[in-house]
Amino acid sequence: MNTGTRPHLPMRPLWICKRCAHPWPCAEARLALLVEYANDRVALAVYLCEQLYDAAQELHRLNPYEAPSPQTLFARFVGWAPLRSPLPP
Repeated sequence: MNTGTRPHLPMRPLWICKRCAHPWPCAEARLALLVEYANDRVALAVYLCEQLYDAAQELHRLNPYEAPSPQTLFARFVGWAPLRSPLPP
């Protein structure tokens, strides 16, 4: 597989991007998710909440004393996503 076309997916249980090594969802993953779920923002919210749940458990298991706070994880996984479709002009 050409690394230039590899998608920005999470490397678990670290929750960093397999392609760019930024915290997942990285900027590129966010853009791809917005495109993928452009017509179903509810499904996007459900997917992101599932990922948040898994990440919270896995990151806490890796290092319970320095795991990200719930607020930080919410902002990272869910808070960035517009949960409503834009209104038509």
